[in-house]
Parts: sequence; C-alpha cells; structure tokens
Amino acid sequence: MRLHRSGRFAAIVTTVLAIAAGVSTAASATPAHHPGHGAKPTVVLVHGAWSDSAGWNGVVKRLQADGYKTAAPATPLRGLSSDSAYLADYLKTIKGPIVLVGHSYGGSVITDAATGNSHVKALVYVAAFAPDKGESTADLVAKFPGSHLSDDPNAPLPTALSPVPFTQADGSTGTDLYIKPDKYRDVFLSNKVDTTKAAELAATQRPITAQAVGEPSGTPAWKTIPSWYLVAHDDHTLPAAAERAMAARAHAHTIEVAGPHAIAVTAPNAVTRLVEQAATAR
Repeated sequence: MRLHRSGRFAAIVTTVLAIAAGVSTAASATPAHHPGHGAKPTVVLVHGAWSDSAGWNGVVKRLQADGYKTAAPATPLRGLSSDSAYLADYLKTIKGPIVLVGHSYGGSVITDAATGNSHVKALVYVAAFAPDKGESTADLVAKFPGSHLSDDPNAPLPTALSPVPFTQADGSTGTDLYIKPDKYRDVFLSNKVDTTKAAELAATQRPITAQAVGEPSGTPAWKTIPSWYLVAHDDHTLPAAAERAMAARAHAHTIEVAGPHAIAVTAPNAVTRLVEQAATAR
C-alpha cells in the first residue's frame, strides 16, 4: 500500500510538471489576447513587509464588486531581485492589460517587475517605495525624518525591529526582520486601529530579510509606465515627505489620505478609488 501511494504521488507530480511545461510553451508561442476597448484590466495587488495578501481584503472585495478581476499573490520577501523576478513571471500568466498595485516594499517589487512588460498599463503606489535605479528601501527610509522604525539613529538596527537569524538553502545565515509586537500598532498602524486588531495583525505579520531591505533597485518602470500614488500622511513607517518626493519624481497622479502605513486596512475605499482611476485612464 505504501508503494502504491508513493507511485500515485510521483505520477501526480509528473503530470503537474508536464502541464506547467505545456503552459509555459503555450505562453511563449501564443500571442496574448487583447480584450476589447471597454474591457477592464486585471488588478494585481502586491503586499510588502510586515503584512500579507490579506491586507488587501477590503480592496479586493470592492474591486470585485465593481467587476474587476483581481489577484493578490504572496510576495516572498527574500530579496528584491528574486521577489521582482517572481512577480514578473507571475504577470506573464495574465492575459490582457494589468494595473499593478504595490504597498510599502511591494512598491519596490512592482518598480522592477513591470519593467519591459507591455501589458502593465498603470502602476499604483500605496504608501509605497518607488525607488530609482541603485536606491534601496533602507536608503529611502533614512532619506527623510519621521519614521518610527527607530528612536536611535546611531543604532545598528532600527530599534522597532526584531532580528531572527535563519539558515538559508545554501547553508549561510540570513536575517529576518519583524516589527516588535509592542511597536507594531504605532509603527505600522499609527495607532489608528484598536489594540485587539493590532495584536492580530502583529501576530500574523510576514518578515522581510535584511538583504531585501538593503538591495538596490534596478531600472524603474515608473519612468515609462504612467503611475498613481497614494500618500498616507500619518505614516509612521515611511515618512509622508518621502512618499511625496517619490510621487513627484515619478510624475504620479497623487492623492493624500489621512491614515497609517497600512492605509489599505483603514481606508480601503480611498485605495480602491485610486486603483480604479488608474484602471480607467486613457
């Protein structure tokens, strides 16, 4: 019986790999379908650090109610180049136009992943990093005062973060960075949600590696793709001044909303409206 089950599992794996190979071949050989003029684009929502795809739930619900196909794939949060490559491959599975939305570090990911993809019609940055070539997430946080990630500028690591070493696949040691639970409500949520909800979000946060935070960005897609930007002017993670500067540099259509770094949690209506503006722009 054990051998029989093992054989069935091997057969299933072989079938899945064959299907994946066929899809890859078909995608490269068959031109993508271009829907009619009135067709809605697919909205792809990319989360950043210290959150997960569930942070988009309020936005997904509203977009789907308005007839938009949506996807919120998980961001690996392992390294900017690898995270961007992962997203770039994911985008190749989507037919037709795409509106690509990034929150926080997810903005850095979409900035690199969309470069060279003619199906991405708009970039939407939601309290997000929009780096230029050679800039890192760490560079942009440090460029403007106001972040609550650290109360000691001379500390080797932002004082609100907790490092967790781990063994990587090649045997070397990496470091995951979490926001300390007692700092999460202030840093990520600007104390805009109750303590119970904040504790839930802190417990389920996904960490980002120190490598990803420090890795420089590549050629930015916002130089060739129209962009929109939501500035969260009560942001305690990425200062609003930094957000305004990046939005201006990208010549983004910009709005400001009262709220924390996790603005999609507290103001999903405002985020949805901005995404739909980008989706319907000509």
